[in-house]
Amino acid sequence: MTKVISVNAGSSSLKFQLFEMPQETVLTSGIVERIGFDDAIFSIKFNDEKVKKVQPIHDHKEAVQMVLDALVAHHIVENLDEIKGVGHRVVHGGELYANSVIADEKVEKDIEDLADLAPLHNPANLIGYRAFAKSLPHARHAMVFDTAFHQTMAPDIYLYPIPFEYYQHYKIRRYGFHGTSHYFVSRQTAKQMGKNVEDINIITCHLGNGASITAIEKGRSVNTSMGFTPLAGIMMGTRSGDIDPAIITFLMKKLGKTAEQVIDILNKKSGMLGVSQLSSDARDIEKAVEEGNEQAILTRKIYANRIAQTIGSYYMQMGSVDAIVFTGGLGENDFGVRADITQRVEKALGIQFDYALNAKSRGKDVKLSLEGSKVDVWMISTNEELVIAQDTSRLLGF
Repeated sequence: MTKVISVNAGSSSLKFQLFEMPQETVLTSGIVERIGFDDAIFSIKFNDEKVKKVQPIHDHKEAVQMVLDALVAHHIVENLDEIKGVGHRVVHGGELYANSVIADEKVEKDIEDLADLAPLHNPANLIGYRAFAKSLPHARHAMVFDTAFHQTMAPDIYLYPIPFEYYQHYKIRRYGFHGTSHYFVSRQTAKQMGKNVEDINIITCHLGNGASITAIEKGRSVNTSMGFTPLAGIMMGTRSGDIDPAIITFLMKKLGKTAEQVIDILNKKSGMLGVSQLSSDARDIEKAVEEGNEQAILTRKIYANRIAQTIGSYYMQMGSVDAIVFTGGLGENDFGVRADITQRVEKALGIQFDYALNAKSRGKDVKLSLEGSKVDVWMISTNEELVIAQDTSRLLGF
């Protein structure tokens, strides 16, 4: 038995789960939020107990030390030497990494060099890695890339129709994200169906504040909705998703803003928030829909239509689909969104959907389609942290 900790470091947050491997037993999980603020929040769960503290946490080094101190203080581990492996989520691996890898100086430099492609994420991921590497010098580390799963896409799918030298010189192409989640739920769906993932086609819908759809043909990602950045694809909580690129220069002229300021609007003030004029939280939108709010109803229609159109295009690309899967915070908990999306594709795909079961299902793996449905519809809880722990254990030989 070996203890492995999965780490997801954001610019101001640090999520973690400690596993006993290879049993995949979760010993504890938690999150440090608002790192860099005087009212930072530290939460940890263990043995059906939850501890929460609000206090100043100035940087990731402090956050990591707080996590490690809590593991010992609550007797989750008696000694930090018990933790033999640390798996780190890294958002962008570019074209360099199609699989998870053991961390070393070259990998660290590559992640640093790729920061141009993910300026908000890769530097934060490295901060987390360096803090844990310093605090746990005896442990070995692995890097698990969000983009890796999508490296099986073909050039005619991932290339943009812009001057080819921009790809050659600047690596501008579709990369896709949420790869660890799409990988996990596709495998879990196949397991639930009693089939080999290599024998079926699946469309996975990772729906949260950020959202992406992926076409998985015989276990391999062949298309995904996010692109060069996570701004592309379907409508999201605060992100616009795909729009006419000429809108950017149009708004620059009309509003007197820079390109960076318009991109900021598309990233942080658009999507559900922008259309509804209410909130980026799907729960608030759902409540407003029930109250008959016209902007909320319009928001839900645009959201469901964008996803349905993407599902339809992936069905055409693969030629057939065996299952459609909903996952992510919204996909696992918002039955109204699942129903709206499925209603738009059920006739074309021959789906027979159990609307009654859907209305009472949340947060656990369940088949939402009826017997006789030509395409299965599933809700599967994602577990990116488990994939990180599995890859770390495999790479380090635990």
